[in-house]
Amino acid sequence: MSKLAIGKFVVTNFTRATVAVLFGFSALALAQASPAAGASANHGAAETPDAPSATAASPAAKATGTKVGTINIEQAIFASNEGRREFEALSKKFEPKQNELKGLADEIDGLKKQLNAQQDKLNEEAREKLVKQIETRQKSFDRATQDAQEDFQNQQGEIGNKILTKMAPLIVKYSADNGYGMILDTSQQWPRGPVIWYGPAVDITQPIVEAYNVQSGVPAPPANAAAPKPRSTTPGATKPAAPSTKPPASTTPQKQ
Repeated sequence: MSKLAIGKFVVTNFTRATVAVLFGFSALALAQASPAAGASANHGAAETPDAPSATAASPAAKATGTKVGTINIEQAIFASNEGRREFEALSKKFEPKQNELKGLADEIDGLKKQLNAQQDKLNEEAREKLVKQIETRQKSFDRATQDAQEDFQNQQGEIGNKILTKMAPLIVKYSADNGYGMILDTSQQWPRGPVIWYGPAVDITQPIVEAYNVQSGVPAPPANAAAPKPRSTTPGATKPAAPSTKPPASTTPQKQ
């Protein structure tokens, strides 16, 4: 990622999508593994070579395990080869916008430094004009930054949901094959997330990443390429520094 990163992962919306996708695949697996459900669904329908049974199409075996495991869904998605490739492409796509915001931030900083250096020499009218100019630029900067962050977040969420749709059946199958009866998502730390504490022995994030890399066939990125961190501190352009001294009381104060 470039120095001026835009956007952070859309935790709320993405978490809801995660629950919906995983619940959908889990319910499907259980329904297809249930004799009663299978009999009801296939009642009166003859199987043909081109129409395999529901059991054969089941994405996972019947969930009979008792172990409880954890997975960091966000990390699994964006640490995968496909996730890293897509995120890198998105970051490059937004580089022009990052540069634009940085230029605007530098311009505002320059005006603030000018105000700090010259406010004792400027008459009231000139001082108010400069303060107004800073406020106008600041509002434009804030609005542009928010729009860019929202756009970045939306596109990042689309990438995550696309990969999760393909990864979810693999998570369900892996969990069933390895005796897990429950998998908890640790993408959000407690108290925002459901898990207070867990040990590495129950975490299946890395095995899922490795299995998905094999399934996707996407080659690993260069060894020197760092894995993206979608949930890093809120990006966006750094806000221009405030003036070290305030304008005289007779002028309109600068809004931060």
